[in-house]
Amino acid sequence: MPDFSDKTVAILGVGLMGGSLGLAARERLGVERVIGFSRTRSTLQKALELGAITDMAGSVDEAVSAADFCFVSTPVRTILEVARQALKASGPGCIVTDMGSTKSSLMASLTAAEEKRFIGGHPVCGSETAGVGNARDDLFEKATYFLTSGEGVEPAAYQQLHGFISGIGAIPTAIDPDAHDHIMALVSHLPHVLANSLMNQVGNVNLDGREALLSAGPSFRDLTRIAGSNPQVWTDIFMENRRWLADSLREHRDSIDRFIEAVEQGDEKFLTGVLAEAADNRNRMLEAEHLAPSELYVVKVPITDQPGVLSQVTVALGNAGINIDDLSFHRISVEQGGVLSLVVSGRETGDEAVGILKGLGYDAVSVQFSEREAG
Repeated sequence: MPDFSDKTVAILGVGLMGGSLGLAARERLGVERVIGFSRTRSTLQKALELGAITDMAGSVDEAVSAADFCFVSTPVRTILEVARQALKASGPGCIVTDMGSTKSSLMASLTAAEEKRFIGGHPVCGSETAGVGNARDDLFEKATYFLTSGEGVEPAAYQQLHGFISGIGAIPTAIDPDAHDHIMALVSHLPHVLANSLMNQVGNVNLDGREALLSAGPSFRDLTRIAGSNPQVWTDIFMENRRWLADSLREHRDSIDRFIEAVEQGDEKFLTGVLAEAADNRNRMLEAEHLAPSELYVVKVPITDQPGVLSQVTVALGNAGINIDDLSFHRISVEQGGVLSLVVSGRETGDEAVGILKGLGYDAVSVQFSEREAG
């Protein structure tokens, strides 16, 4: 694990996510200096008291002036503006990333120069409780942490951010921005719509003088746990991802229509089949969360020093569900390029990665990890 103790981290927007990032950086990576900036001084004061930051900044420029890493944790509609300000005000070695839940529009808006130091990020974790007062250093433990990079990303910048994310306990996972937004529409944004819709449907029912909500049990509470989350934040997210969210809602409407038809026609076979399929899918999800660790293998990939190569390799493996535990890039020369080394778990995973990369035209090989390979 690289040493991050002497690095300076800037966090722009010190709420639940930004505050947890600061705590994790200090507790798990030994980062000694974390500079925070938020719209209100009371938020910064609270973050300072909790140890989420070590210094308060009065502006974005002040926060990032000496930063090695900058995490933008502001509302999704402000991320691009804040990120561009951070890129402009920070030094050439500062890696700028964000923590927002939409990526397509953000990444498509970047210039070639901005792509060199900006890497999109999205930790898939959180809580129904917001604010820095609820921040905790273990929030990212074993959480998928999506990374989206442009064609012009510097391999060294990606390598450093990947190591940082791994160090706070998360699982960095490369993904195409559009694929990210489609998946998030299904597994995050659609559930928020459904939880709020169901809560309002039941909340407006009063029968024989009794409110339906007063009869709600644990299953209803579990299903609607996320209802009522920050209205403005989620309105912004819905609008930023409206293309994929609308598609997901239409697909869900079709599924509900089929349920209605089955119930009205007494189609027990259909209902039993759907419930059994759902149970199988849920079991697959739960089993995937408890995969046993395997021995490590290093996938070595000779690559050219050209824009888009790193992104193509990491996204291809990420889309195949292959987690990259660690990575490094050894540049030989601009003309010859270099060797990208990707650490994965298990011989079969290494072989699968090699097969995928060879299909893309890369002369990849997989070797068992050793201390020598780690160097």
